[in-house]
Amino acid sequence: MSTREFAAGASFVLLQVGNRRFGLPAEIVSELAPPVRLHTFPHTTPLVAGVIVRRGRIVPVFDVSSILSGKSSFNHRFYLIAQRRAGNTAEASAIPLSGECELTTAEMRQPGDGRAAYVAGLLQIGDETIEVLDFEKLVNSSARQASESAPAEARP
Repeated sequence: MSTREFAAGASFVLLQVGNRRFGLPAEIVSELAPPVRLHTFPHTTPLVAGVIVRRGRIVPVFDVSSILSGKSSFNHRFYLIAQRRAGNTAEASAIPLSGECELTTAEMRQPGDGRAAYVAGLLQIGDETIEVLDFEKLVNSSARQASESAPAEARP
């Protein structure tokens, strides 16, 4: 999802990360997968918690909870698998979720000033305002911030 507009009544998946709810456009969500073994390995890629194997494919898992709720996700109930752009191709990527998800139809409005760059818009669901995430920007900007804040590597 980039800067395109959603028609009135677009579908969104509402997801729980920590104590907050966020939205993702339903069109990029592939599935909700049960918790499976997370394969970890030594790496320096910010936000990548590891990979899962789903339907015979290796899917990177991005722990975005530290960005969205200030805490890493130690306990999660399932993985939300969504498509994101990686160069010119779409890539399945997963995020661990701690709470329930639901599908809703709503009108997205512009986020206004002062919101993080990864917030594509806002949904009003009852009394609650829910930020709609731009998954690509969330992963890319968060990775860039993490690498910029990392200590510089000593060079010989």
